[in-house]
Amino acid sequence: MTSNTFRIGGDLSVRRLGFGAMHLPTEPVPARESSLAVARRAVELGVTLIDTAYLYGGGANEELLAEALHPYPDGLVITTKVGVARSGTSGEWRLDGRPSVLRDQVEEALRRLRVERIELLQLHRIDPETPLADQVGTLRDLRTEGKIGRIGLSEVTVAELEQARGIVDIASVQNRYSLLDREYEPVLAACEAAGIAFLPWRPVAWGKSGATAEIAAVAAELDATPTQIVLAWLLGHSPVVLPIPGTTRIDHLEENLTAERLRLSPAQRDRLDRLPAPV
Repeated sequence: MTSNTFRIGGDLSVRRLGFGAMHLPTEPVPARESSLAVARRAVELGVTLIDTAYLYGGGANEELLAEALHPYPDGLVITTKVGVARSGTSGEWRLDGRPSVLRDQVEEALRRLRVERIELLQLHRIDPETPLADQVGTLRDLRTEGKIGRIGLSEVTVAELEQARGIVDIASVQNRYSLLDREYEPVLAACEAAGIAFLPWRPVAWGKSGATAEIAAVAAELDATPTQIVLAWLLGHSPVVLPIPGTTRIDHLEENLTAERLRLSPAQRDRLDRLPAPV
């Protein structure tokens, strides 16, 4: 039987099926109220892992989650990401892993989330213009200072993951991955071998699942939706996978979370495993 929980870093227990807050609108007021309700409903339904980032609205998404959920219930983990900043001249977002920037963004995330420590802090992207040792070394220093509990990476290769692990313990990796997009299968395999949590973003391929005949057929056999099928596939594919599907609607949230109760038969799983990646 596949476990529905995972210990990030070996000690931080979360429900494997989490929630990605990226798409929750923070303005205008009616949309914000709906976003607050979705976040609160996720926690009511037992979600213990919520993903956000500074990039999502320049911190507005973090503030939204704090408004919705603070004071946080025991066991709730809100993971955020740093390392992307706006250019001072053009205003465009760009990678920025300079130690001073990472420190400032962590301090601001602590303030916005209203916490003294971020239990899981992920580097949003590796900045190619800053030595990796400086980037993860800064996060290691912040962990030593008690401001970070565990360190994760996002959108990395196997080689980058191994290089980072030579500098500091890595507790999680957040890469793009789904049933129909398995480009990072080698990274997932490396995470599984090391017991590192793998948080696939875009886990349901943005609605493409329902257009795939085999997924639709398995969904019909189990009286489920295509989205539920691909989430169930992810949960059964590897014990270190922690999907974080996002939505702006409570009914979709409830639908997503019931996916962990689905049990794909070996034959159904084999049919899905053999699906080719879309062109």
